[in-house]
Amino acid sequence: MSEKPRKRDSIGTQDKILAAAQMEFARRGYDGARVDAIIARAKISKNLLYHHFSSKEELYVKVLERTYEAMRRRQEEIPLTGLEPVAAIRRLCDATFQTFIEEPEVIVMMNSENIHRGRHVAKSPIIRQLYSRLAGAVDVILREGESKGVFRPGVDAIDLYISISAMGYFYISNRFTLSMIFDRDLMRSDYLEQHRKTIIDMTLAYLTEGAPNRPQDDGEKPQDASGRATPQSETAAPVRRKRVIAKV
Repeated sequence: MSEKPRKRDSIGTQDKILAAAQMEFARRGYDGARVDAIIARAKISKNLLYHHFSSKEELYVKVLERTYEAMRRRQEEIPLTGLEPVAAIRRLCDATFQTFIEEPEVIVMMNSENIHRGRHVAKSPIIRQLYSRLAGAVDVILREGESKGVFRPGVDAIDLYISISAMGYFYISNRFTLSMIFDRDLMRSDYLEQHRKTIIDMTLAYLTEGAPNRPQDDGEKPQDASGRATPQSETAAPVRRKRVIAKV
């Protein structure tokens, strides 16, 4: 067998192991996950798993990297460059919340890692680099908004992103208990859209408070799916966007 097919087979096996491990860790967390269950799910031998990954901990770190990379990839699929600052923040809020909706297993892994006080994330320079780039992109948007007078001065990009993420994270991570307490199915599409609007409105209200050129409407004209402004006649009634809502 040539070197290239052998390398492709190796990468394919690693991907299969990581996919199986991600499902196991997402369901049971780091402590509850079992290597034997991962092996059974991936349909491989234990020797083969340990040939590619030296330990359960190394495998978990790789799964965390895969999870965070997927989250950042989804956010980066939403174009922010070329948009006015208010429109860019709106899209950032929207994309962040939608990621939690469609991939709620991310919540389980984050909860598990926080129980371990970020010990495994600390072992991955990849994850820190991913979020360093994100913070840089948000800072560019904030500084542009500040220079145009539509955002208040001095907003910290990391603090803002944590707040945006928290509003979506808490809603999805506590959906079961809150749904029972308030007798409301929080994953129903109309409640999801309502909370999405809450996240956007609260974020923009904070950013524009006290700004010299604060937008009077919300700074963004209604847009169609391509991002182009729609004629006024088409916006007389609110338009609901179709979204993929994950079954949880």
